[in-house]
Amino acid sequence: MKKHRVLLALVILFTFIGGIYTGIIYSTNKAEQASTPLKIKESPKSVKNLEKKEIPQESLEESKVLVGYVQDFRDPNVVDYSKLTHVIFSFAHPTAEGGILLNGDSAINNLRTMVNKAKEHNTKVILAVGGWFHINGGKSYEPFKTAISNPESRTRLVNELTSIVDRENLDGIDIDFEHPRSKADAANLAAFTNELSNQLQPKGKELSIAVYAKIHAVTGTEMGFVVYEPSMFQHVDHVNIMAYDGQWDGGYNAANLSPYPFTEKIVNYWATLFDDNNLPKEKLVLGVPFYAQPEDPATKQISYAAIINQDPANAANDTVSMNGTTYHYNGVNTIQKKTNLALDHGFGGMMLWEAGHDSKGDHSLTTVIYNELVKSTDVLAKK
Repeated sequence: MKKHRVLLALVILFTFIGGIYTGIIYSTNKAEQASTPLKIKESPKSVKNLEKKEIPQESLEESKVLVGYVQDFRDPNVVDYSKLTHVIFSFAHPTAEGGILLNGDSAINNLRTMVNKAKEHNTKVILAVGGWFHINGGKSYEPFKTAISNPESRTRLVNELTSIVDRENLDGIDIDFEHPRSKADAANLAAFTNELSNQLQPKGKELSIAVYAKIHAVTGTEMGFVVYEPSMFQHVDHVNIMAYDGQWDGGYNAANLSPYPFTEKIVNYWATLFDDNNLPKEKLVLGVPFYAQPEDPATKQISYAAIINQDPANAANDTVSMNGTTYHYNGVNTIQKKTNLALDHGFGGMMLWEAGHDSKGDHSLTTVIYNELVKSTDVLAKK
């Protein structure tokens, strides 16, 4: 009987010890499992569902702009907003005291219509201040120069421009001071640009500036009579290069309006300037003309649309005979080459003067530029 009791005690003891050991092993295995990530093989369907449809950030960073100036008398309905990232309404005219003038009720009504039309296509509307001619007659240079040379009138002009941006639901301002002719002018323009930037950018508004090409169409050398302070370009979003009107260089010659070799020199100049001053070349926007220059200076310029209306085959050329004279312009092939020239140099996009001069349909130069930009990037900046 005692022997049986001993055996029974041993069985109970072994059972108890075995249970403890089994518990230790189980706990250890659970801990190891918890510390090891589970590997689940996803089915093809689950992978497809996880694909992101949003635009990648790198695409946005690499996107380009297509900027079209539009004159204040232009019917806003003729503009192809679907292809443009920005339309620049031209112009608000500065006064010497720092005020701004628009060309009557028709201009403000056109501006408001443009804002409504542009918003339908997610296109930004910018108001240009300045230009070559002033609403009161003569050139804009003198009143613009006077306004930005004095701190009080300069601040007033900044406030006036900021106010109209807010009031008319605009997306920013474009500065078109044609042109700073001295170091003093350059310094005052830089101060004006900096002050305006400080007002606009906290509101999420843009600031761009139109600049002279700086290259002589005949000699290919730098033109020193227009002076810019490079540090100024830190404060703007886009620098719109007016790479046309070369017909006035070295005596009137319509063929120098904006030929491709002239544009090559302009692009090289601005690319080098920005590299030398550690400025991002993505700010640079190359401008092209949508008008034709007559060899007879007594004859008026004509639009690219008029040239195509005469004969659609003219889209393939850069010269045409009309109205008893020869006109020089940029056709489809030249516009394509210029767009790719800008892209190859790291520019941020293209600009055109002006949208109302373009042809509709298959020979639209806006569409030509747009298509070249789309080839280089997944999206345009506005999308």
